[in-house]
Amino acid sequence: MQASSDSDPQEDPPATPPVGPVQLMAMQIAWPSFLMAGVMEGLVFSVVDPSALHWFGQQAIDWPVQAVYTVSFFLFWLVIALACGISRALQTFTHDVRVGP
Repeated sequence: MQASSDSDPQEDPPATPPVGPVQLMAMQIAWPSFLMAGVMEGLVFSVVDPSALHWFGQQAIDWPVQAVYTVSFFLFWLVIALACGISRALQTFTHDVRVGP
């Protein structure tokens, strides 16, 4: 009689579900834009004092410094993600374009 074991070392680990094309495209846009938003915020606020910002040259922004950092990060992320999305869309559409004679 053989000793039965609950786990067979020969079995494959459970497969992860495949990533769909929309999820893959979203991560190809969101992750690089997230990283670049962090870099952009570091570059901008290394030369700009958040407490010295004004609304289009008029009234001073009276937000806490942390709020200025947070809002600006999300704005940078949004703008960079839009640029990445447009680039990704243009890349997708160029497969239909014939180049050359």
